[in-house]
Amino acid sequence: MSIPPLPIAPESPWLAPLAGFSDLPFRLLCREQGCRVACTEMVSAKGLIFGNVGTERILVTSAMDAPLVVQLYGPDPRTLEQAMDLLLERDVSYFDFNCGCSVPKVTKTGCGAALLRTPQTLLEIVRSMVARAGPGRVGVKLRLGWRPGEEVFLELGRRLEDLGAAWLTLHPRWATQGFSGQADWDSLARLRAHVSIPVIASGDLFTAEDARRCLDQTGVRGVMFARGALWDPAIFRKFLALSPDGDPFCFSAEYSITVVRRHMALAREYLDDRRALLAMRTIAPRYLRHFPGAKALRSRFTMVDSWEQLDDLLESLCENQEIFNPDSQV
Repeated sequence: MSIPPLPIAPESPWLAPLAGFSDLPFRLLCREQGCRVACTEMVSAKGLIFGNVGTERILVTSAMDAPLVVQLYGPDPRTLEQAMDLLLERDVSYFDFNCGCSVPKVTKTGCGAALLRTPQTLLEIVRSMVARAGPGRVGVKLRLGWRPGEEVFLELGRRLEDLGAAWLTLHPRWATQGFSGQADWDSLARLRAHVSIPVIASGDLFTAEDARRCLDQTGVRGVMFARGALWDPAIFRKFLALSPDGDPFCFSAEYSITVVRRHMALAREYLDDRRALLAMRTIAPRYLRHFPGAKALRSRFTMVDSWEQLDDLLESLCENQEIFNPDSQV
């Protein structure tokens, strides 16, 4: 079966693998807002092999959830080979290998960004993944290196390209930084000039304007929204509106509430009802943070105990939306 190439282009924004957030309802919501490619949450190769319930939940998808990239993490080639075989049996088409997660519970097991300290193991893993999947189907998520003074991303980028990696995503921070400091976009430009395969930018793309500026400054092939999408799924629509041929988009109070309602509907359709409601109690305040009294509003959402209460709260906001004066208009 021929697998079509993924859209990797300035006008094809991606959704990042957001641990705890990039579930099926959120991915579908972002796709409706203009996301062209979505990634699953980071999937443990070992969890997949042993049939972990949480791992299986991450992999829930639908026909509308395409193209979908499954992001894997694991410590060694054998483990990844077994996980790849299981996913290929499920007709998964695209894979990403995470070498960028800096969370201690991941790195202490030798996974994620810890592999930047053992590049040979990293390369062996990617070699085995490409051998299993075939050309054009495996990407790699990188950071600059483990800590300042241990830069590895350029050399790794070239060697990963030689192994058959189809794209590279770079979060231009050191692993020891976590998400502190500022993303080094100059390093994105350096990697783009160093390899022939597409480079996708990640890191500090909090607004649509950030992403456009990053593309202009670095020349990378595409952008991947992470925290920017988490706070505002409409970031994809705003981003596309900034292109020369983009459709105009005007952000409004009504639109914010519409996004909340749509996420509610998707969550109720695809998640356990109680789990969906608990998720919306924390999600909705993020989307409505521009409303006056956002802190008090957040407290009201945490008290919601039924879908009817949540709907009533949103309805009261609609009735008072004239006090909302959005400052984001494209």
